[in-house]
Amino acid sequence: MKTNVLYYGDNLQILRDHIPDESVDLIYLDPPFNSNRNYNVLFKEATGAGSEAQIEAFEDTWHWGPSAQAAYEEVITGKHQIVARMLQAVVEGVGHNDVTAYLTMMAIRLVELHRILRPTGSIYLHCDPTAGDYLKVLMDSVFGPKNFRNQIVWKRSHPHGNVTRKFGAIHDLILFYSKDTTSAVWNQPAIPHDLSDPKTRKQYNRWDEKRQDWWQPTSLLNPNPNRPNLTYEFHGHTKVWRWTKERMLQADEDGLIYVPPDGGIPRFMRFLGDQRGLLIQDVWDDIEPVSGTEDLGYDTQKPVELLERVIEASSNSGDTVLDPFCGCGTAVHAAQKLGRRWIGIDITHLAIGLIRRRMKDAFPKVKFEVIGEPVDLASYKALADQDKYQFQWCALDRLGAVPSAGKKKGADQGIDGVVPILLGGTSDKPIFGRAIVSVKGGANVGVAMIRDLAGLLTDVNPIGIFLTLASPTKPMKTQAASAGFYESPVFKKKYARLQIITIEEMLHGKSPDVPSTLGKAAFAKAPAEQESAKQSSLQIVVNEAEAG
Repeated sequence: MKTNVLYYGDNLQILRDHIPDESVDLIYLDPPFNSNRNYNVLFKEATGAGSEAQIEAFEDTWHWGPSAQAAYEEVITGKHQIVARMLQAVVEGVGHNDVTAYLTMMAIRLVELHRILRPTGSIYLHCDPTAGDYLKVLMDSVFGPKNFRNQIVWKRSHPHGNVTRKFGAIHDLILFYSKDTTSAVWNQPAIPHDLSDPKTRKQYNRWDEKRQDWWQPTSLLNPNPNRPNLTYEFHGHTKVWRWTKERMLQADEDGLIYVPPDGGIPRFMRFLGDQRGLLIQDVWDDIEPVSGTEDLGYDTQKPVELLERVIEASSNSGDTVLDPFCGCGTAVHAAQKLGRRWIGIDITHLAIGLIRRRMKDAFPKVKFEVIGEPVDLASYKALADQDKYQFQWCALDRLGAVPSAGKKKGADQGIDGVVPILLGGTSDKPIFGRAIVSVKGGANVGVAMIRDLAGLLTDVNPIGIFLTLASPTKPMKTQAASAGFYESPVFKKKYARLQIITIEEMLHGKSPDVPSTLGKAAFAKAPAEQESAKQSSLQIVVNEAEAG
């Protein structure tokens, strides 16, 4: 099995085709929530034929249709009859609707996730209260109620001020299960003590110059008075002690015993630096939402700190972590940082491009390769025929542009992507603009498209790039040339205002001729990270069947 890989494609098929039984140590998944909010990346069912979900980037809507019905029948007639009975009861009770379509999609995948999890492994399912109770029932049927560990509440946002008809919804749920609770890896996480906390400062109020640490005296007496084997004389006091005499003498030799100057009963010197800290419970309100330099502009992005806590608690260095709904890649980012091997899966080229950039920014020394994405004109044509939006996102990523919208056009109608350019300003306060990109995957392109793109050029968007799968006509080239040039006041150079680039030219290395952005990336840039262990090269593997 390959690790440190990112698969592009339907996670159900990839789990079945590429991930062996009992091969993964930890699974974290943050699937699209069934809350009808436009924010998450969805995926197609295994059939690949016009999913009833109406696949859209950043749209979280599910409907019962042929694909949901097919998945439902596969579960009902399959060998996992406990899961089948539970799903059947929910569908019969609630009906054929968005919720049960969502649960059916999850059920067929959770069965596969149970299969690939090691006996010592655990799974964390991130969800919201909209579907949390239904998913809890489903998880019980797949992993068994006895293997339920926690329902973790994560405070995902600060209080809302516009609450008028109900309490503010500010938390997510994380359902934590193990394959087998008796053998699962568990590293109890703790929050280090903070001396700025008055309670901690009052408790640890003595300073040891030799150890350069604060400490508190604690009792060495045994609460059980009937322990003859622990009754002995120590520093002039015969007591029932907590430890054997040998251990007590060793602690005294190590400088861990405090003997009061007045001859009082010896005490143990509990040093603050030796304490694990505050053991973490099942309500997590200490991890802030994504903000600042960590924010990559992905609406459902989770904080790296959140994933670090999950990974550190339920895996060890070198273990394999799987995220079957990669999104913007926080789980694989945290796994790489913590010295784990990882496997990520996502269905969109939009996510593939974002994760690729994120990993390159965060781990500059990691070398990676993309395998199976379109690499020639024929495969790009196949992708355009299969899914025009996947083609568009893949082409924009290869060009070095960021998508400006999802499938629903807004104010930027006609602009598929942008490349940041430098317009002026100073080194301290640069002024950036955009080269706008229009992507066409059809065979019929004409001069009207060039005129339309020219009509979108402004002082802020002074350059237009027409990226086309088909070869441009002579009138198109003439129309583009008639747009003239943009002269950069920074570089004192002229740039064609309208540039036509074919996919074939792009594959041979041609890129937009635009004013340098001085290193400003098209996507928000992830801060560089220090890895806790040396990792093997990052390799991105694409499901070639999905890529056409």
